[in-house]
Amino acid sequence: MDVQLFNNGDNSPKPREEIKIEDVIISPYPDGMRVHVQVKVTPFMERPNLAMIIHNEDDNVVGELSIIETMHTNMEFTMHLRGVDNPAGAYSLTVELFYETRNPAQDKTIDGFVVADPTAEE
Repeated sequence: MDVQLFNNGDNSPKPREEIKIEDVIISPYPDGMRVHVQVKVTPFMERPNLAMIIHNEDDNVVGELSIIETMHTNMEFTMHLRGVDNPAGAYSLTVELFYETRNPAQDKTIDGFVVADPTAEE
């Protein structure tokens, strides 16, 4: 008797070389000092690593996060903006997916986002 653990559709785990970042959603919190990030990757057989870096308009790193051998394909994180007095402004989030080395990363995405001035009245 064969027991099928996964359907044969798009949700079946893929080999390492087929793993990609499928979606990134960035939502700044109202306080402006934190950012909610959702990352979706291809279902995998071997657990990948992720590196997430937030840069400000001056290309300074203001937030970093490392995920080692994730077990999940859909992930949610809260990243903090560090070393910023007033967080209002434009930022970019780089997400890199890799296995043994980040140079080069297997997949990489860069998304921009804006943090509104938390002291501004509506």
